[in-house]
Amino acid sequence: MNEKIKMSVPLVEMDGDEMTRVLWTQIKERLLLPYIELKTEYYDLGLENRDKTGDKVTRDAAYAIKKYGVGVKCATITPNADRVKEYNLREMWASPNGTIRAVLDGTVFRSPITVKGIEPYVKTWRKPITIARHAYGDVYKAVEAKVPEKSEAYITVEKDGEVITKKLIHSFDGAGIIQGMHNTVKSISSFARSCFNFALGEGQDLWFSSKDTISKQYDHTFKDIFAEIFENEYKEKFNEKGITYYYTLIDDAVARVIRSEGGFIWACKNYDGDVMSDMVANAFGDLAMMTSVLVSPDGAYEYEAAHGTVQRHYYNYLKGIPTSTNPAATIYAWTGALKKRGELDGIASLTDFAAKLEKAVVMTVENGYMTKGLCALSDLENKVSLNTDAFISKIKETLDTL
Repeated sequence: MNEKIKMSVPLVEMDGDEMTRVLWTQIKERLLLPYIELKTEYYDLGLENRDKTGDKVTRDAAYAIKKYGVGVKCATITPNADRVKEYNLREMWASPNGTIRAVLDGTVFRSPITVKGIEPYVKTWRKPITIARHAYGDVYKAVEAKVPEKSEAYITVEKDGEVITKKLIHSFDGAGIIQGMHNTVKSISSFARSCFNFALGEGQDLWFSSKDTISKQYDHTFKDIFAEIFENEYKEKFNEKGITYYYTLIDDAVARVIRSEGGFIWACKNYDGDVMSDMVANAFGDLAMMTSVLVSPDGAYEYEAAHGTVQRHYYNYLKGIPTSTNPAATIYAWTGALKKRGELDGIASLTDFAAKLEKAVVMTVENGYMTKGLCALSDLENKVSLNTDAFISKIKETLDTL
């Protein structure tokens, strides 16, 4: 490949933290820049810069994605009390992913990267399972408070200064805690349509699960909105495509998923999707072998790795100890964004290159060259455990043969 591929519209590039930030640079320098005249609008979402800007940089990045249509994001730290102390932060900043998702009001679709030689822990699974995670509200936008003993807590709804609803949560004899969650009809409707559209595009059945038998208003509203939109807008389209929409309780869904062969989309509320995507990823092999894309209702896409910043590996890296961090999910974040940019801009060579890079990752692993974590999972006979640098070099070597 002599002439570099040219881009016409930039990607929104969001740098991140710790070991994945190191991988980010290596992937760009060794797997992208030799082949593409990479055009990006760069935002540093590293924790220090988020603290310096009062987290304005995260909000700016989110609105840039709305402007340009496609973003690619490195993994970032969501600070807890220990991180506030470690990084000497001004405050405990919110999750960057949560902030971006709130602006884009999208749905997160996560699917495992499957390779020969790494078999799912669930022996019946033959096809990937895609988790569709609602990306707004619930526990991630919750308001919390500690409650002193001998007190009462209420849910109160007011409109124009008038109390519409006031319900007792609990009368506390001793001290306790409360949490108030919310969602919106608009966001739930966007979530439903995103799931139905994605299912049509993939030609796969769609399941949606919640706990409406217990949460008779909150979860039941999700169920009702999905049912109404499906009946009025998507039922005929699903019939024509030969696919189905199915609702069930989440505990029943878990049992059905474990007994299934895979090959469907499982839509979950925000927290359920957070947990179940990790379960599916690890059951298929490794969280670092999971693609993740946020799709907004107005057609914006944000690609990211589904895992964290690999803190332990980063501390070893700082000590000069070679690490064996799997970069696959971060590579796929870039390839997903590049494919979508090429598709939207009519640049077939960009889309083709991204597909080749994904093929190179899979071929490298299937040829027996992989990071330590994958090596422990693989049943290939002649496998070789590589550190991060050597693995990326092998991917590049494979890519140059395609």
